[in-house]
Amino acid sequence: MQFPPHIARRALLVGGLLLPTGSCTNDIPGTTPALREGPFYPRSIPGDADADLLHVAGADRPAQGEPLLLTGVVRRQDGTPLPGVALEIWQADANGINMHPHDPNLGRRDLGFQGYGRATTDGAGRYAFRTLRPGLYAGRTRHIHLRAYPLGRGRPLTTEIFFPDEAANEEDRLWLALSPAERAMLTVRLGTDAQGQRAEFDIVLG
Repeated sequence: MQFPPHIARRALLVGGLLLPTGSCTNDIPGTTPALREGPFYPRSIPGDADADLLHVAGADRPAQGEPLLLTGVVRRQDGTPLPGVALEIWQADANGINMHPHDPNLGRRDLGFQGYGRATTDGAGRYAFRTLRPGLYAGRTRHIHLRAYPLGRGRPLTTEIFFPDEAANEEDRLWLALSPAERAMLTVRLGTDAQGQRAEFDIVLG
């Protein structure tokens, strides 16, 4: 799967992140709900835009914050895994600052954090991003934006990933507008491994 022309094409395959085997899939029927792109999609794709958001080429230090390994499986509604699906994520740094000129705190952004990354699913439909737990900013709960480009000419899925048991969820208008089933499909499953916190998020494409 090729990324669209407006996206630089340097992508890391899931194997480059040493993705643990045995990623589970959720049992919730239906396709992953779509949500808006939001105001902070990057104006330009950074030169370093791989699947490891914690290390920026040329930066003198790694990202600040709590590391998070985001993994999952992309599949059809019938459960068939989808290899070669192109994925993007973008998010705030640990201080809640986005890589976007409209963020009023841009001057204090952590330059050791990419803020944007991309990956491609492997032969079993798995993907992985090494990122961090996003910080909070005014009016929003903790979240990660995600876009998946299905094979062929299907319309991309744009959505958001939420975290369980966040107090700010109950004050976030996008979260409050979701049905219980939609919330379940857009909430990560948290766990830990030898490298720290891990979040699993499966994607079901129509």
